[in-house]
Parts: sequence; C-alpha cells; structure tokens
Amino acid sequence: MYILGISGLYHDSAAALIRDGEIIAAAQEERFTRVKHDAHIPVNAMRYCLRQGGITSGNLEAVVYYD
Repeated sequence: MYILGISGLYHDSAAALIRDGEIIAAAQEERFTRVKHDAHIPVNAMRYCLRQGGITSGNLEAVVYYD
C-alpha cells in the first residue's frame, strides 16, 4: 500500500511516499524551487517521490495532508 503525505501552504512544504510503513522517498519543495522556506503546494516534491517509488498517482491508496 502506497501513501503520499504532503505538507504545504506555509513554510517548508514537503512530500513523502510511504510503502507498507516504510519511507520510500521524502523531499522539501525548496530543494527544487530554490526558494528558502517555500510555502507553495509541493508539486515538485510530490513528483519526485512518485518517480523515486516508480509509481503513478493511480497506485496510491491514500493521500494525506498535514495542516
């Protein structure tokens, strides 16, 4: 089971991909945009996590958002 966790809309937005309780990938958006404490939806970080996991959004069991 794959779960994508995202955090955004305030400083240090990020994404993480979990498979069966194990962290597959995680990244902060600022690593891609070069904007310190980037607060946008972490689109680049989400794409990175899915690519690292070798999956598409159709493989996700859940997407969770931390506020």
